[in-house]
Amino acid sequence: MSLGKYIQAFPEYGAERMGAPVASFNRISAEPIRVHCSISEPDLVIVLDPTLMGKVDVIAGLDKNGAIIINTTETAAAVRQTLKLQGAKVYTVDASGISRATIGREIPNTPMLAALVKVSGLFDFETMLKDTEGKLKKKFISKPEVVKGNLDAMRRAYSEVKGE
Repeated sequence: MSLGKYIQAFPEYGAERMGAPVASFNRISAEPIRVHCSISEPDLVIVLDPTLMGKVDVIAGLDKNGAIIINTTETAAAVRQTLKLQGAKVYTVDASGISRATIGREIPNTPMLAALVKVSGLFDFETMLKDTEGKLKKKFISKPEVVKGNLDAMRRAYSEVKGE
């Protein structure tokens, strides 16, 4: 349990070649999670690699009341048009650019986590940031610059995520 929630995450790899797209399924709940399978009707979709748009059906099963967050420099309106998306909310954040500027390399994961927190409201941002800081300090005990870069990336992504 983390931040008062039960969390489950697992990737699903196909038989494709190395470097092929990977789907990851994540559940967050106030109750224990008893299922372990892919999700066919997501409430929220996060796309770390914007080149997948048009190649993979990233909005498959997304409910009209759901949301999608995409790591891109494009506007939410442009993404909506590209995906031909009716309903659902669209959010964008340049997580790749943010991570290059704050971490020194393209690692969009932590900025996208901050965007998820902003869009979903599942966690209090400051509480999540403090929890993440503790975990990063343990993992990167001799690299405080990595911790600082990731926290800066998260703060920036949280403030820069835009949607419609």
